[in-house]
Amino acid sequence: MSGNQANLKLQPEPAAGTAPAILSVDDVVKRFETPDGPVVAVDHMSLDVRQGEFVSVIGPSGCGKSTLFNLIGGLLSPTEGRISIAGEEVRGPHPSIGMVFQEESTFPWRSVEENVAFSLEVQGVGKAERLERARHFIAMVGLRGFERRYPTELSGGMRQRVAMARTLAFEPKLLLMDEPFAALDEQTRLLLGDKVLQIQQELNQTVVLITHNITEAVQLSDRILIMTYRPGRTKRFVEIKLPRPRTSEIVGSDAFGHYVAEIWNDLREEASKGMHDQETMAERRRR
Repeated sequence: MSGNQANLKLQPEPAAGTAPAILSVDDVVKRFETPDGPVVAVDHMSLDVRQGEFVSVIGPSGCGKSTLFNLIGGLLSPTEGRISIAGEEVRGPHPSIGMVFQEESTFPWRSVEENVAFSLEVQGVGKAERLERARHFIAMVGLRGFERRYPTELSGGMRQRVAMARTLAFEPKLLLMDEPFAALDEQTRLLLGDKVLQIQQELNQTVVLITHNITEAVQLSDRILIMTYRPGRTKRFVEIKLPRPRTSEIVGSDAFGHYVAEIWNDLREEASKGMHDQETMAERRRR
C-alpha cells in the first residue's frame, strides 16, 4: 500500500473556495459534421473543478452531457477550446482521469479481485502489491468477502461498485462518471450514493458526475452545472449548501426539496424546448 493511502483519513478536506483547480474546461466547443450539416453539441462551455470537489452536470436529453463526458475523458477532441487536468492539456485518454461508464464494464472471466487489479496489472505493478491494493479498494466499496466471486454472481449495483473500485485503484486525480447507476432502482441508487459520498470524503477524491437524476445530483454534489438544451451551454451553476458529511437521510429534508424544485424549474424549461423541437421535426416528416 502506498504512503498516500496510509494517510488518507488524516488528510483534511480543503476549503472548496481555496483549493486549486484540478480540472479546467476552457471555452470548449464541439461540432459534429452530419449529412444535414454541422451540429454544435457543446457550445463555449467553461468549468473549473477544485481538488476534493464533487460537481454534477445535469441537463435534458440531447443537451450534450455525454459529449462533455467524452471530451473531458479524452475520448473526443474539442473543436475549439482547451481541457486540462492538473495543468496538463488533455489530448486523449489521460492517466490522471479515471472513468466509470453507465454500461456494464466488468470482465466476466475475471473474479472481483482480478477485475479491480486489472488497471494496476496494465501499469506493471507487481502481483503482491496490486492484489493488496485491490483488496483495499474492494473493502472500501463495501464488497469485502466477494473477492473470489465473478460478475455473473453479483447484482448490478455490486458490479458498478467493482468498476468503481477498479478505477479508484490506480488513484486518479479526477473520477469521471457517466450515469453509473442509471439502470438501478431508486432505493439502490440512494444507498449507493451514500457509499460514493463515504469514499469521496475518505479519499478527498475530485469527482465529476454526469447525470439526469436531480435527486442524485443534489444528494452528492457541492455544485451542479445545469446545461441548456441543444446546443449545450452553461445555463447556470447551483451551489448545494447542505451540510457534510452527508447521507441519503437528507433527501427528506425541506432544504433538499427546495434544491430539487429549483433545479427542476430550470430543467423543465430546457426539456420543454427539446420536446417542442422533437414535435416540430416529427410534424415536418409527416408532411
